Amino acid sequence: MHKAMALGSSRTLFSCSLLFSSSSKLCLPFLKVPKKSSTRVFPGFRPLCTSTPTTTIEPTDELRHSMLLERLRLRHLKGSSKPTPPPKTQEPVISIEKEARTHEFDKKKRKALTVGSFEELGLSEEVMAAVREMKIQVPTEIQCIGVPAVLDGSSVVLGSHTGSGKTLAYMLPLVQLLRHDEATLGIPMKPRRPRAVVLCPTRELSEQVFHVAKSISHHARFRSTMVSGGGRLRPQEDSLNNPIDMVVGTPGRVLQHIDDGNLVYGDIKYVVLDEADTMFDRGFGPDIRKFLAPLKHRASKPNGQGFQTILVTATMSKAVQKLVDEEFQGITHLRTSTLHKKIASARHDFIKLSGSENKLEALLQVLEPSLAKGNKVMVFCNTLNSSRAVDHFLDENQISTVNYHGEVPAEQRVENLNKFKNEDGDCPTLVCTDLAARGLDLDVDHVIMFDFPMNSIDYLHRTGRTARMGAKGKVTSLVAKKDHLLAERIEEAIRKNESLEALTTDNVRRDVARAKITEQKGKSAKLITMSNQKNKTKSTLEKSSTVRTKVASAQTSGRTTSATKSGKASASSVRTKVTSPQASGRKPSATKFGKASAPAKSSKTTFKVSKLKSSPAGRSQKTPSGGKKRSESRNSSEGKSRASKLSVVGFRGRASYSKKKESLRSS
Repeated sequence: MHKAMALGSSRTLFSCSLLFSSSSKLCLPFLKVPKKSSTRVFPGFRPLCTSTPTTTIEPTDELRHSMLLERLRLRHLKGSSKPTPPPKTQEPVISIEKEARTHEFDKKKRKALTVGSFEELGLSEEVMAAVREMKIQVPTEIQCIGVPAVLDGSSVVLGSHTGSGKTLAYMLPLVQLLRHDEATLGIPMKPRRPRAVVLCPTRELSEQVFHVAKSISHHARFRSTMVSGGGRLRPQEDSLNNPIDMVVGTPGRVLQHIDDGNLVYGDIKYVVLDEADTMFDRGFGPDIRKFLAPLKHRASKPNGQGFQTILVTATMSKAVQKLVDEEFQGITHLRTSTLHKKIASARHDFIKLSGSENKLEALLQVLEPSLAKGNKVMVFCNTLNSSRAVDHFLDENQISTVNYHGEVPAEQRVENLNKFKNEDGDCPTLVCTDLAARGLDLDVDHVIMFDFPMNSIDYLHRTGRTARMGAKGKVTSLVAKKDHLLAERIEEAIRKNESLEALTTDNVRRDVARAKITEQKGKSAKLITMSNQKNKTKSTLEKSSTVRTKVASAQTSGRTTSATKSGKASASSVRTKVTSPQASGRKPSATKFGKASAPAKSSKTTFKVSKLKSSPAGRSQKTPSGGKKRSESRNSSEGKSRASKLSVVGFRGRASYSKKKESLRSS
């Protein structure tokens, strides 16, 4: 029995030891056990039951090695007072991952702004060969932002100041995308079926973009052609009949080739609108919508092919931005820090004219020193007549000029630009309108504004002809008296390095008018407060005066009633005296007429009598009673004199004199 109990207790102890050994992983997490060992051995643990041989196994070499490493780690951590941190929960790990992602995003953004070479932007070797041939080493800010965005396949608006390299910012990634589609999808070149279309507002800008595309195509091996207004149709048709990848042209001519069947929409995947603000602002909006309508219809189908849109602009007003957001929903705006601001390497001078000076003579004084240094000069005018006048004046002063405005034929404009770009010999002065302010890639040293522009957008485009790609330049503006307000605002914004986005002559005048109105409102408010105070004082004085008059009228009311009664009595007596002589001295016909007209005459006489009678009656009442005889004699004499006086007042002329005699006789 005792033996059985001993055996049972040993069995229970043995099972408890086994359970303890199996749950040691949960209870003792600080002990590290090698995974490869089949048996778990705890050093320093003495088995409760000696009958089991598994608990007396010696530690293996791997276990000794792990223990040695653990001792070394603890010895290394002895110097630090803080214990080893426990494993963190899942929530802080997620927050750390978010912080890491945001940190990586900021790092990429900084990297995009501080890229040292084009290789870091993700361009292929074929495209990089073209960049090296152009001898461009460091990308600009818009190129650092625009190239990765276009390579990602997103529709974007690239906004940066003129001369910042926007053409390469979209042309380099666009060529790489075309080559990538050929390699992955196996799309070959086809006649009349371009895969990329670049729309430009003018023929000159189309030529510049086409030359950039040709320079890249020598290394990237793609084919491009140009179709623009002002050129012959037959050569353009022949070029479109060849296999092509890209078409560069103006919207009107591209639509004309589409209507004629020389260009097909089928494979168009990339659309670029260069100088988008100009096209939407200068009446190209309907042509652009007509061109994009079939592409949007194709993209709206379930299995339809989409297209990527790239808009390029040097300025973006609020009205144009609203149109862009409505036309291209979900498009991303990418802008540099220099958009709508002055170019750092350009100097701006404002010469304000009072009106008495000759503007042409002032232009000559500004132009001659610049020409003496051999600088290339552009003179901007607002109208055709102004440009003709400047051209004629400079020609009279032996200064060679070339013209660039709307009435010059397209071929002649190209020749004039080539003469202006020519480095050999004396460079002529380019006299132009705002047609030359946008899209032209010219190396100009000095820009002179003979006529000051009507808004800040035109001012920015004009100044963008100089100081391009980091070069130095100079801008001189001749400011007439009517343009002083706008010029002062632009000059102040340039001095403070602020945006010139919404400054126009109308806005500036409106702001000045509003300031004057606010000043007048402030003055009128002060006058109103002063008048209110005066009115309050007057009202208090009037109230006090009305109280006094009421008291005085109450005192004199008794006196006036007695006077009116005496006046009525005297008036009745006077009526009898006045009518009696008329009735005695007139014929019956006259008496009848007099009876008929008596009420009107009596009313007039009574009014006059009451006025004259009231004052003596009052006096007679106020006089002291001296004696009855004396007062009666006075009253009788006063009645006679009053009757005579009343007859004189009522009737004037000869009739009154005769009636006076009759009254005296009757008395």
